[in-house]
Amino acid sequence: MTAPLMTTPLMAATVTDPRLGQDRPGGPLHPGFVRRRASRSTRGIAPGALRVQDLAVTFRSKRAAVRAVREVSFTVEPGRTLVLLGESGSGKSVSARATLRLYGDRVDVEGSATLADLDLFGLSEAEMRAVRGKSLGFVPQDAGGSLDPLRRIGAQVAEVVRWHGVERTRRAARDRAVDLLAQVGIPDPGRVARAYPHELSGGMRQRALIAIAISCGPRVLIADEPTTALDVTIQAQVLELFARLQDELGMGLLMVTHDVGVAEQVADRVAVMYAGRLVEEGPGAVVLSQPAHPYTAGLLGAVPTPETPRGGLQAIAGQPPPAGAVVADGCAFADRCAFAVEACRRESPPLAEVGPGHRAACPVVGGSVVGRAVVGGPAVGGPVAVGQPVRGVSHPEGPAS
Repeated sequence: MTAPLMTTPLMAATVTDPRLGQDRPGGPLHPGFVRRRASRSTRGIAPGALRVQDLAVTFRSKRAAVRAVREVSFTVEPGRTLVLLGESGSGKSVSARATLRLYGDRVDVEGSATLADLDLFGLSEAEMRAVRGKSLGFVPQDAGGSLDPLRRIGAQVAEVVRWHGVERTRRAARDRAVDLLAQVGIPDPGRVARAYPHELSGGMRQRALIAIAISCGPRVLIADEPTTALDVTIQAQVLELFARLQDELGMGLLMVTHDVGVAEQVADRVAVMYAGRLVEEGPGAVVLSQPAHPYTAGLLGAVPTPETPRGGLQAIAGQPPPAGAVVADGCAFADRCAFAVEACRRESPPLAEVGPGHRAACPVVGGSVVGRAVVGGPAVGGPVAVGQPVRGVSHPEGPAS
């Protein structure tokens, strides 16, 4: 039998671990296991969170070793959404996939990742296969390329629930597949279960992938650019679906995206990546309205709004460093930043507190820049004012970058 392109890495024999609490009858549709969404005002880290600390990813080849991600740390709490935000090549998807251990022997992954106190990087590959798909769900970028074109949708969903022991018989697995397709909002799920991927629209294929990802009631769902290929109407439906599933299942969501608009709609917290590092992290409402790092301000300044005049978008000057380029000294963004000072080029700034639960890797924030006036976000002179809206602001010394 041809192995399914999407489901193969998600499967393994069931491993019972009391720390995961996943051996439960009926999975996500079982009424006894529907949890309330975590309070957004809860202090501290909830038990069962996905924690990643000091993640570093290096791709090795015969010619060279490329460090794509370095010193990345984040936490995804139950019932809440963390958005990894940044332009293409910033290391977002690499970080997400490395957490799932989807890379082979030629990729070195350092740091730590824990789920409910389970050391993910300390598991054998067989043990990790039991975690993927059951405790950690994954929605990849390309819905069309992630489904097996030769197998019916229902069979691909049913295979996952049987592999992980949620259902034991073929008939029960088929029935559960139809229920899952209905749960993700697919009309006439029985017909869709009998269809092949090419017979579905892009939005329907994306929903089918989400059904596979939630089929075993994961603690955390990792969604890698799940709305990139969708039109705005279907995108809104998919984002609404994620919110509803979080309310019903109580799962955490790690959303990888380059779309600021998507981040604004779903984020409890936002972690902004640039050149393989985190440059800012904090509450979504704060980071996306009062950015503390020039790169975040530049991303927001480049977002068009109905009020933006023709030619009024603020582009970030220059280009990001090539993937894996080694920045020996200083901030990787310094050459593109209109507000860089000498300290920016001497050493790489660490993430430092700039507000309650809000960190930024910028030596300008919280200090003063001689001869410049602060106009919004991270700095245009004088004392740095963190917390000013940046969209539509004109900077006399260059774009808001």
